[in-house]
Formats: sequence, structure tokens, C-alpha cells
Amino acid sequence: MADSTQVFLLLGATLAAFVWGRFRYDLVALAALLAAVGLGLVPAEGAFAGFGHPAVITVAAVLVLSRGFERSGLVDLIAEQALRVGDRIMLQTLVLSGTVLVLSGIMNNVGALALMLPVALRLAREHDTPPSLLLMPLAFGSLLGGLTTLIGTPPNIIISAYRRSLTGEGFGMFDFFPVGASVALAGLVVIVLAGRYLVPQRAGQASMDAMFDTAHYLVELRVPEDGKAVGWSLRDLHQAVEEPIPVLAVVRDERRHPGHTFLGALREHDILLVEAGPEEMALLEDKAGLAVGAEAEREAEDAEESGRADREGEEGGNGEDGKGGKSKTHDKATTDTEGLQLVEAVVRNDSLMQGRTVGQLRLLNQFGLHLVAVARDGGRLRQRLRDIRFRAGDVLLLQGGEEEIGESLTTLGCLPLASRDLALGQPRRLALSVAIFAAAIVAMLFDWLPAAVALSGAALASLLAGVLSLREAYQAIDGPVIVLLGAMIPVGQALETSGGAALIAETLLALGGDWPVAMTLAGLFALGLLLSNVINNAAAALLMAPIAASLAEGFEASVDPFLMAVAVSASCAFLTPIGHQSNTLVMGPGGYRFGDYWRLGLPLSLAVMAVAIPLILIIWPLTPS
Repeated sequence: MADSTQVFLLLGATLAAFVWGRFRYDLVALAALLAAVGLGLVPAEGAFAGFGHPAVITVAAVLVLSRGFERSGLVDLIAEQALRVGDRIMLQTLVLSGTVLVLSGIMNNVGALALMLPVALRLAREHDTPPSLLLMPLAFGSLLGGLTTLIGTPPNIIISAYRRSLTGEGFGMFDFFPVGASVALAGLVVIVLAGRYLVPQRAGQASMDAMFDTAHYLVELRVPEDGKAVGWSLRDLHQAVEEPIPVLAVVRDERRHPGHTFLGALREHDILLVEAGPEEMALLEDKAGLAVGAEAEREAEDAEESGRADREGEEGGNGEDGKGGKSKTHDKATTDTEGLQLVEAVVRNDSLMQGRTVGQLRLLNQFGLHLVAVARDGGRLRQRLRDIRFRAGDVLLLQGGEEEIGESLTTLGCLPLASRDLALGQPRRLALSVAIFAAAIVAMLFDWLPAAVALSGAALASLLAGVLSLREAYQAIDGPVIVLLGAMIPVGQALETSGGAALIAETLLALGGDWPVAMTLAGLFALGLLLSNVINNAAAALLMAPIAASLAEGFEASVDPFLMAVAVSASCAFLTPIGHQSNTLVMGPGGYRFGDYWRLGLPLSLAVMAVAIPLILIIWPLTPS
């Protein structure tokens, strides 16, 4: 069997596995690499050369620098200004999408979205705006912003590195800007003008209260004298009622014990702080003999006021971020939940939680987190929590200790959504972060250093200057993306060395040989756009780059416009929630369904193509001067 045929069969199986989504894309990419080695398409001694490729090093460095911007307070400073917008939806969309667009040009686009997502949710809550109207435009804005610079998105870095391998010179930091900025601006206009009409308007989940009703159902129940529950452990309580009703705290003798660490037996007059609705409260009263105490009765009467107090705590106005259940009308000994934190988080595409249950993860014992509720596709799941297998985009309501919960969420691969106090950081750290990044950009602009070396040096300088810790730097590096790139680079090279890319290009030339070159370029763009909506955009760029080079050779034209078409199209995954992490991350909080994305994504994709193709041919002519 010819090598090109083997490559096509391998890539077909790989693409099918990417689309299926049963296994994480980094595992699929690694399996594809090993299969290519086994088939003799990739030499064994060079199997892992991709992990030392400049594109991989550059992506890792950009991720570290992005975290440095976050820690320095630069992004928070911008976000604080964004929160001052009024209640007009078009203006909110413009400010949020425009802000994330600018941020995505200088940092990783998923990181930019992660920083602006809580801001958008808070804005939606404060102005009573359906979050679905803001979150999809926010995600699309993060993708558009990545088009503007070399470091904005991995496809740009990959295409630049591929051009260097062909011509000896890669694209510069701002070579993408003329086309990318024009496309981003046109896309922003479409988002702002058409977004409110094409994005589905759903109640969504602007806050923890809206998703899980915790403000209205955070109640106190007392263990009465000679009650059934006297002598029970919390595990006995759950077994008796046969429902996973979360006990957030046990108050005894004016001391509060977090529910997830309470291992003793219940006593008379203990107070249980419970997240429960009317049906669960009736069940607890009937099967466990728990009674509503005076404090709980006042909480029920003042539910609206308690809800407002909870939201103020989540927003960080008094420094008590996410402390559910504190009420102004209650005695501190019974209802203060200091030390406990209820946090809303979304499961990322690369989360280790995907496909696993609470028991398999040992969520409580290993991570100190208690699962309170799970929401999916805009609604709270009612099945037993222990039976739920988590998916990307699930929104989780978790309880844990304030000091450990942030690190646990990072390890699990979850993005916290709760509003946070916008800490503006230290002026010295902010100035250092900007100065280090500017020095790297200058080194790249004047060709003093290659991008990988300049940005790696900037990342190292950030660590030495204390902009962020070494631990934070390692946490910032997206392992699955690095593995994907390192594994797929040799596979993409096999497509070229086997003659597969040339065969595809010859087929396209035969089909459109009588057409203008611009039509073939548009076809290449459309192919890249469709591919990026079903597989990771970095993988799409790696596979499309050799095809673009072969097409350019067939037309005896400059390779630049073809490579630029791949770079732009690979970053425009607007049609599905699986094409890019940004789209997946807003799916749960926005209450979107799979078929919602194309309604705004299709006209946006057409607008991007209509603007990009003429500009590419003007700025990057087929015949270089």
C-alpha cells in the first residue's frame, strides 16, 4: 500500500476520533503519532521531535506570559472599566466582545475568555440581561482577537513556523495584523448588530442563584431532643433519606464545622445548614425528624434579603467571595459560613473530570470538594450526583475550603465562574509584566531573536522578576495542547513527505483548474473553516499547511496568501461548540444547545470569508514583488 494511502487512512481515522470525542484530543494525537511510527510513515528516531518544535515552545511561552498578565492585574484593570457599561444590550456586547478581542491579541484567547467570563456574568446579573445574549458573542470575540497577532492563537504560530521551514523566514509579530484586524473588526460589527437577533435568548445562568436556587433554599434545620437523627453521622442521614442532600455545615455550641469534614455523630440541638428545596425539607423532617428552627424560619421569611446578601458576598464587595448563606438577620454563630465557599465552575475540554464520576475522582477525599449540584444544557440535573459522568461544559456547584478550592479547580481542569473581587494587583508587578513583554516584542520586530527564543526569555524573566511563581507557570501550560502539537507535527509532516498533500492539491487544481486562483483560495479557506469546527484549530492548521503549500506550488504562486488563508480559517470555529474551547466554555453558563451556534456563526463565517479573501490577495499578492 502506498504511503499516501496509509496517511489518508490514518488521518481519516484520526479525524473521526476527534469528531467522536470519546477520547481526549491529546490521546488521539499521541495514538496517531505512534500509529504513524508503526506504519513507517514517521521515523522512530524522530517520533518526538515535534515536542522541540519552535511552535510548541512558543505556545507554552505565550501561555505562561498570559498567566503573568492575569497575575499582574492588567486584565483586571481593563475588566473593571468594562463593568461600568450601561444596560443597553448592544453596548454591553460591544464592550465585552471588544475587550476580549483586544486581550486575545496579546494573550491566549482561552485565557482572555476565562478572565472576562465572570465579568460578563456579573454584568448580566446587575442589568438583568439574559447571559445567553452576551456569552456567545464573548466567545466569538476571543476567537477573532487571536487573528491579529502572531501570538494570538496557536494556528498563527504554527503557520509562521511552517513558513520558516519553507522559506527560511517566518511571519513576524504583526504580519497578521492587516488582515486579522480587518476581519476581526468586520466580525465585531456582525456580532454587535446581529447578535441580539440571532443568539437564542434564554434565562441561562447569570449566577449561582439562578442556576441552583441556593439563595432561596439555604436553610437551617435543628436536631430536636430525642430526634431520630441523634447519634447519626451525616452518612447515616443521607442513607436514611435516600437523597444526596448537601449539608454545608453543622453548628454546635456556637462553633461551625464544615459539612465535608464533619465525621462525628449528631447531637441534640445541633443545627444543620442545608441546601434544600421544599420537597427535600419535608423528606428530612419525615425520615430524620429534623425541625425548622427559629433561625431557619426567619431565613425562609427573609429569603429575598438573604439572596441579595449571598450575591454581594459572591461579588467580593465585602471580601467574602462566594460564601453562600450568610444572612443579615441571623446570629453569626448559626449562619456565618466563613471558611466555606460555594463556587460555580465549568468543566473545560481538557478536564480530567470528563467521563468520570464523583467516586472515580475521589472528589472529596483527594480534592476536598463537595459536589452540591450539576447543571447541563441550561438545567439542573436531578439524577443522583454519584451517578453523573461529567462532560465538557457542565456547570458544577462545589463547596470546599477557601484556601484550597482554587488550586483544586485548577488541578481538575475547571474554570470558576463566580464573580470575584477585581484585585488590581501591584503597580510594580504590572509595570514589570508590560516591560518584559514589550522587550520580547521589540526583539521579535527587529529580528534580534526568533519568536520562540524571545517569548521563552520573556517567560523566564517574568518568573525571575516575581510576576508569577514557578508553580503558577507550570499550571498555566496547557498540557493537552502541548501534547497535541508535539504529536501532530510529525503526522502533518508525514502528509507532506508521503505525497499526500501534493495529491490533494492536484485534485483541487484539477477540479478548479479553469477557475481564478481566488476561487481556489476561497475553497481552501472554506475547507479550513469546516475542518476547524470539528477538530482542534491547531490540528486543522497542521494538516492544512502542507496542502496550502502544494497548491501554491501548483499555481506557481507565492505561498504566503495560501498560508494566510489557512491561518485565518483555522481560527474561525463559529459553527459548533466543539471546534474551540472558548465555545465549549460558554455552553453551560449560557444555556446553549449544540445547534445554537450556527445561527450567528454562519453569517459571521461568511462575513469573515468575504472580507479575508480580497484582503489576503491585496496584502499578500500571488506574485510577490
